[in-house]
Amino acid sequence: MGQPSSNAFGLTAEQQEYAAWVRSVAGSFDGIEPVHGAVNRPLIKAMGEAGLLRGLFGGNSDDAPRDAAAMQLCLLREVLATVSTEAETALGLQGLGSYPILQSGTDVTRDRWLPGVASGEVVPAFALSEPDAGSDAGALGLEARQNADGWTLHGTKTWISNAPDADVYSVFARTTPGAGARGVTAFVVAGGAAGLTGERLDMVAPHALGTVHFDGVRVTRDDLLGEVDQGFAVAMRTLDLFRPSVGAFAVGMAQAAFDASLAWATERELFGGRLIDQQATQHTLAEMSTRIEAGRLLVRRAAAAYDDGAPAHVITTTAAQAKLFATESAQWVVDQAVQLHGARGLQKGHLLERLYREVRAPRIYEGASEVQRTIIARGLMKGSQ
Repeated sequence: MGQPSSNAFGLTAEQQEYAAWVRSVAGSFDGIEPVHGAVNRPLIKAMGEAGLLRGLFGGNSDDAPRDAAAMQLCLLREVLATVSTEAETALGLQGLGSYPILQSGTDVTRDRWLPGVASGEVVPAFALSEPDAGSDAGALGLEARQNADGWTLHGTKTWISNAPDADVYSVFARTTPGAGARGVTAFVVAGGAAGLTGERLDMVAPHALGTVHFDGVRVTRDDLLGEVDQGFAVAMRTLDLFRPSVGAFAVGMAQAAFDASLAWATERELFGGRLIDQQATQHTLAEMSTRIEAGRLLVRRAAAAYDDGAPAHVITTTAAQAKLFATESAQWVVDQAVQLHGARGLQKGHLLERLYREVRAPRIYEGASEVQRTIIARGLMKGSQ
């Protein structure tokens, strides 16, 4: 299973049972046709019917989502990634797009959207990035023009997962010009809102990604997520939760690559022996395993900090450390796995060919590695004061 039996952040018996259940459920999605570059609604609906999506919000009951448990989210994403990266990505995006609603929406807004997210009938999206505001999210320029009824939104969002097919968007817009991060407000926008259009982007990674245009889209105070000009905090709280889980996704991909490499090295014969008998192979596998374990521990440390209510700068710093190390390590592990497999590892349809394409994006989205290093440095300086 790739899980350590005991360590500082080992799994309880209940968590081990949950991981086994997630793995068994994920295996039932094999018959669902993959979809490249668009939302796979049959897959999301199947995950909802199986109860997997309720795990995004810290529970397994049939009740509407109420809370988010970081450790469970990380465990869910890591285990899913070892079985089906498409299912894992779809699940992660259900959480990312809906968590601003969960944490900052009104009761009416939560009741309208979250039960459908948990059942797989509603597909959400997290709309933060723009053509000129990616890593520097505080520089976003989607304009919210105030009027008697609320605001109208004008501008473009891009690199948005699940766009343009989402049913609901958590949108971050500028309400106060020139105020940087302090002038951003979060809104909930229905996917079918008048003035909202978009198109898909064709990327190397297979999941849905697109651009969304806002041409006078109307929003009211009932559509606010949190307070006016406080939307940047809504975005950052969401990322503090989901960045460790991106690391968990990376750990799961790396574990799948390692498991395949260990099996291949054991059975592959060359130069009169097995590939695993070569010292160079042994050292590579040892390094792969060590980096995976280190990434897993950092992810669980960050999740524990979040769930335990650690100081905000600790939560943010550990989340950045987990995402940085786990995603960078996964890229290296998958690359080494391809090297051990040789040309067959790059053959279309091979597990490693797919992982090789998919492992690259997590080093960029939800804050590129360079951004994570900056966040970590700021956290260290704050902690030393």
